[in-house]
Amino acid sequence: MIAVLTNLAVTAVVVVVLFTGALLLALRRDGGRGRHDGVDVLWGAGFAVIAVVTLLLSDGDAWRRWLITVLTCVWGLRLAWHIGRRNRGRDEDPRYRDILARAPGHPVAHLVRKVYLPQAVVMWVVSLPVQLGQYGTAGGAPAIVLAVLGVALWLLGFAFETVGDAQLAAFTADPANRRRVMDRGLWRYTRHPNYFGDAAVWWGLTALALHHPAGLAGLVSAALMTWLLTRGTGATLLESTIGERRPGYAEYVRRTSGFLPLPPSRKVSHEDR
Repeated sequence: MIAVLTNLAVTAVVVVVLFTGALLLALRRDGGRGRHDGVDVLWGAGFAVIAVVTLLLSDGDAWRRWLITVLTCVWGLRLAWHIGRRNRGRDEDPRYRDILARAPGHPVAHLVRKVYLPQAVVMWVVSLPVQLGQYGTAGGAPAIVLAVLGVALWLLGFAFETVGDAQLAAFTADPANRRRVMDRGLWRYTRHPNYFGDAAVWWGLTALALHHPAGLAGLVSAALMTWLLTRGTGATLLESTIGERRPGYAEYVRRTSGFLPLPPSRKVSHEDR
């Protein structure tokens, strides 16, 4: 137990250092004017750092420690690379511009309270399966079943997220699709294949941590990640503005599942005829 608590304390410090560094770097970007969308890149990369730090500190089954670390790093670094590439050449994320513009006091202090601090706390909480899963030893059929289930969920989620991101990137790169709704490929079955993929990845990592009682805390992490993706800062926030920029998006919402991949509905309202 002491080793686990030490690990949790160390990773908390690591997260604080990561977000402090990201803030200092953001303030220097754009010739000192500041640009804060780099914190989105840190979201994936930060989990990879936590996984590696835990690998160095933990004392659980070696195969499980390495498996969790590799899966977390592959997911996190791919996401960081994807977001970094997507943001390159674009203007600052309008979400951060709005937060700064509406700051009641010092803009940077307001951004820290609204963005950096909440993301740091959420990252540490969501990473609990990655940390706790690398402690404890367990063998036998139940542990193997959980490991197989965890890897299967991770693979499903990673495939949805990676393929969905690639399909959307190819769609938006075509000038002919400007202001059109992406409703092809995986996007035909769910409006957010990347968010569904994220959730599946974290439920998979949580399954890998359930070989001992402490790993049950990971259920809270997976539930929090799923809530954030579906009701928090993910799908709900995105869809609150996208309809204004994409004609036909309202009809797409009516026929397409918001999260779980499902066959598109054949029902079309009179307004869409």
